Amino acid sequence: MKKLFVMISLLASSLFAMAQLPDVNLKDIDGKSVNVTELSKSGKPVIISFFATWCKPCVRELKAINELYAEWQEETGVEMYIVSTDQGQDSKKVKPFVDGYGWDYHVLLDPNSELKRAMNVQNIPHLFVIDSKGKIVYNHVGYTDGGETEIREYLR
Repeated sequence: MKKLFVMISLLASSLFAMAQLPDVNLKDIDGKSVNVTELSKSGKPVIISFFATWCKPCVRELKAINELYAEWQEETGVEMYIVSTDQGQDSKKVKPFVDGYGWDYHVLLDPNSELKRAMNVQNIPHLFVIDSKGKIVYNHVGYTDGGETEIREYLR
């Protein structure tokens, strides 16, 4: 029990310490360099979701959000960035994978897990909501059906 309390305390303190996005450069699926700190400078909320092409809960979450994404964009101006954690040969599958679903998300590649480490992501799917001021206001690990309603509340 004591170990659990220590782990929770450490996790909570690391989350509060990381109130903003880390300074990490990634490539998008078209090969363009993107600095992650710039994502939150638009004055609009941002969603960042870590996923992999082989992760079934990730796909379910991204499909569920896709059904509401246009509505969320209209209501809040939110931009969605999905960060692929696929490595090696699997990273070449990301563009056709995303195109196959017709998702209108910004797609970033993190094959060396730089952003994943910087944001203390241990398991996927892992989703963050960043408010219009650039502060991380919500993060969630895993996916359960209907979880997207909670995300919407943080976007507002």
